[in-house]
Amino acid sequence: MDILSETAATPLGQITIVVVVYAVAVAIAAAVVAGRRLPRPDLLDHGVWILELLLAVRAVAGVGSMLSGQRPEQMSSHIGYLVASVCLLPIAMQSVGEDRGRWSSAVIAVAAVAVTVVAVRLQATWGVGG
Repeated sequence: MDILSETAATPLGQITIVVVVYAVAVAIAAAVVAGRRLPRPDLLDHGVWILELLLAVRAVAGVGSMLSGQRPEQMSSHIGYLVASVCLLPIAMQSVGEDRGRWSSAVIAVAAVAVTVVAVRLQATWGVGG
């Protein structure tokens, strides 16, 4: 069984896959907007906040699993990634503030890529299947 199918076999893994796919989509959209030198559209902001909602759901599910007795292989790293996953996007959005320029879209693209990496590492610290 490969890693993707093992990950998809658990609810936490399924949520992680959704988060990663959606974060990649947000990163690509933000990079396209930045690359075309367009002002940051409201739709991109909405996409970021939907991604944040998905990350919050993932965090709550992860905490719920830990409270029910399941333990990640690397507890301290897992908790660090869990906290980072829900903090990255609000910090990025705060840093760009009301700036609608192309660089604000680039900041969002970088933050979405970082969220993708954190989500994958979060799943890895839990163990393959989660």
